[in-house]
Amino acid sequence: MSLYKTRAVVIKTQEFKEADKLVWLYTEKLGKITAIAKGAKKNRSKYLSNTSPFCYGEYVLYKGKSLFNLSEAQLIDSFQDFLRDLDTLTYGSYFCELIDICTEEKESSRELFQELVKSLFLMKNKVVDIEILARAFEMKVLKYTGYALNFNHCVECGRKIETSNYISLQSLGGICNYCNKINGIGVTYATYNILKYIYEAPLEKLYRLSVDTETKKDIYKILNTIINQNYLKKPKSLQILNYIKEE
Repeated sequence: MSLYKTRAVVIKTQEFKEADKLVWLYTEKLGKITAIAKGAKKNRSKYLSNTSPFCYGEYVLYKGKSLFNLSEAQLIDSFQDFLRDLDTLTYGSYFCELIDICTEEKESSRELFQELVKSLFLMKNKVVDIEILARAFEMKVLKYTGYALNFNHCVECGRKIETSNYISLQSLGGICNYCNKINGIGVTYATYNILKYIYEAPLEKLYRLSVDTETKKDIYKILNTIINQNYLKKPKSLQILNYIKEE
């Protein structure tokens, strides 16, 4: 029996049989996998504290007929403080939902895993504006799942550009002043430059960025459109938060 040891984040769970739990893990080495945590629902289970959504830890697994089985789990951080705040709960759920929707089973990306973990810690420590962090994480997901954005070259002709006032939603990037501006959305040069900075900057550097409310809305609209048109399922977590805030 081969054992697999890897760091992972619990992205969702589901009750399974009388005392077990199905756990979806986004792992550093194996990508997204589904595992059975036997007895996890029992009060004295060794998996009680490390198989809840957001939990980040070191997990040891072995392969069953169709699913992995959890053998050991060592918690690094539970991120359960997220449950006490609507914003962090919703955005944490959104990050996990994005990973679930946008990645394939057993398709590993160490880089995307690290960005997820970093995002959770930045949100926990309230280092970065949570909306800007969400937009940055969306762009990391796009980048590492085959939909990288291009802000440095015109996506139609390849000409190098410093900035632009138009983003192609079809070709995923800026369009220069010499090419037809179709299949996209117009933006201010300032918004384009902010998008470019968010895309290129390390997540931990985003604390330097201050963005007004209208620009945040514009950036959300652009990235939400790109995500919805390129993946089979549409994330729903943020819709709940937006609905609550509008009430």
